[in-house]
Amino acid sequence: MKPFIRHLLVICLGVLLFASCKKEAPINPAAPNPAARPQTELTTLLSENFESGTKAAYAAGTVTLSSGSWTLDEALIGTLAADLKNGAKSVRIRNTGSITTNFSLNATGTITVTVQHGTYGSDSNSSWQLWTSADNGATWQQQGNTITTSGSLQSAVFTFPASATLRISIRKTSGGSSRINIDDVSITADGGTTNPGNPGDNDNMLLGNPSNAAANVSAENNYLMVKTYFALSYSRSRGTPNWVSWHIQSSDLGSISRTNDFRADNTLPSGWYQVQNSSYSGSGFDRGHNCPSADRTSTTEANSATFLMTNMIPQAPNNNQRTWANLENYTRSLVNSGNEVYVIAGSYGQGGSGSQGGVTNTINNGNVTVPSNVWKVIVVIPAGSNDLSRISGNTRVIAVNTPNTNDIDSDWTQYRTTVRSIESATGYNLLSALRPSLQDSLETRIDNQ
Repeated sequence: MKPFIRHLLVICLGVLLFASCKKEAPINPAAPNPAARPQTELTTLLSENFESGTKAAYAAGTVTLSSGSWTLDEALIGTLAADLKNGAKSVRIRNTGSITTNFSLNATGTITVTVQHGTYGSDSNSSWQLWTSADNGATWQQQGNTITTSGSLQSAVFTFPASATLRISIRKTSGGSSRINIDDVSITADGGTTNPGNPGDNDNMLLGNPSNAAANVSAENNYLMVKTYFALSYSRSRGTPNWVSWHIQSSDLGSISRTNDFRADNTLPSGWYQVQNSSYSGSGFDRGHNCPSADRTSTTEANSATFLMTNMIPQAPNNNQRTWANLENYTRSLVNSGNEVYVIAGSYGQGGSGSQGGVTNTINNGNVTVPSNVWKVIVVIPAGSNDLSRISGNTRVIAVNTPNTNDIDSDWTQYRTTVRSIESATGYNLLSALRPSLQDSLETRIDNQ
């Protein structure tokens, strides 16, 4: 073999060996850029199926289960054919009984509690609630809405933020002697970002899940969508969000220009109607942002995220471009003055008045409901860390509720109200992450600053 041929073969063999050893992952253009988005970790904190316990009487007592010690009051471990269950056992509760953990979990980030529930035998419907404690059982607060149990086993999902320890209590609240079954209780935590920082701080849902929205297709009119730059509850039948929740700090406010790339949200479940960029055309209503474009100007990606149609409502032009714009500008001025803010915004009712006059109930061939009211709640705290612990009875909370009409006053301060009033109109629990006494203090007064 000639020397130059031998030399060429050696070079080729080396190239082939290098190529075979260097394995690169295929490029997925749809995958998020890990440098641009924090990565989250999902951790299972508790999984209890009640199969390991025995308790045959309703009288209050403790029982040791696979997850730890629980107190069952007016409750027992049911094994009868009439007990709804996955497996051989489930809890049966009567009157206003409860089941409560006697141990605390270390819980930080966004917590999801899933409970299987159903009606025992042929008993009538009953209601129950999920309560949690962050101080080892000293005080408790309700999470989400009251659940009505009927028929076969079904899932109830509760999502809320936590930044300390966690105990749970499932409490039957109605139905008298009618009994309910509880089975397969699980608790998971999205422990926040893997980036340095205080767990929970700056989370878009730090103040809670107002409607107990669930990322489950069965919750089609209260569908939870947790995105990088805001979170929301979506209504399939209305074609709009029920509420949108987000956090603003100084680093969110930059110099990026408005992208104006209104578009359908293709992350909605398969088969759901997707509101399009042109769906509001000719209706007399603006594509009104809930989370504003100008609240997300740090990067092009952040600004573009606000133009998903799942972030929009049909908003009267003068409401959107004057009254609401003035409130949004004022909110950002608070951030630029050294504060950070948590915002929850939404709409309710049916029937608004746009630029064409009259009252319009729906647009886009009935696929999008025009709301009668547009509201917002803003919690203002000085920039810092450990945000939940810094919210006190002196914290400024601004609540605004405006009619969705074109003859609206441009001065948003004319529409200030209480958080409790908005809760009464919507049925939501807007500051559910706060202890009940603090909620009462903050939610029952009208801001006058």
